[in-house]
Amino acid sequence: METDSQPDYQRLLDEMVEPGPAQAREWLQQANLTYSALIAGGVLVVQPFLTAPSLDLSAAISVVSFSVAIPLLAGLILVNREEILRGRRTRSMLVTIGRAVAYAGAFTGLVAAFLAHRLVRRSGSFGQRAGRNRNPLGGLHSVGIGR
Repeated sequence: METDSQPDYQRLLDEMVEPGPAQAREWLQQANLTYSALIAGGVLVVQPFLTAPSLDLSAAISVVSFSVAIPLLAGLILVNREEILRGRRTRSMLVTIGRAVAYAGAFTGLVAAFLAHRLVRRSGSFGQRAGRNRNPLGGLHSVGIGR
């Protein structure tokens, strides 16, 4: 026995599975923003490591991860421009693998960079001796505090 509400549920389910053109375009623009933000974050995070005389393991992992992720993310921005013009996401396996590797590289690079920064802070290499950091803000000093 079919009721009138069953086709409505099916229509709603179809809309959730297959987004309309406006929703697909919005998702593509958000992906473009995500790729750009990961590139900018990667450049900012890796920049201090490029001038360091030597790198510990976590800093080296961060640099290598971002050296893989940043070019892939730049390529995904170009692919995304084409996807926006077509109004749909590509189903290419190569792009899907590239997207996964780019996200994994950016995530690994960020985690390794924060770990490297924490290890450097613990060893006191930012102009402070280990164990002498009494300022709760770390190396940041406001007027008259910690001087």
